Amino acid sequence: MAKAKLCGLTLSEFLRRAAMEQTTVERLSDEEIEIYQMLAKYHNNFKSIGNMFRKKSPKLTELVYDTAKQIKEHLKRFGS
Repeated sequence: MAKAKLCGLTLSEFLRRAAMEQTTVERLSDEEIEIYQMLAKYHNNFKSIGNMFRKKSPKLTELVYDTAKQIKEHLKRFGS
């Protein structure tokens, strides 16, 4: 019942799909969607900041790009 609820399906629909070996995907909550959107925005902002400092401080640019890369990795796992 809990898995059906996470997928936004009735229990009977969930069981039919399982019996037919169809994949079911958990639905994201409103809070999870909001967090995903926030992380995407942070990723873009860190990339922009890195571009601004590219010539003045290569070390800072590297740190900012690394942060953006870490955020992007979290976004990839979030979407799985």
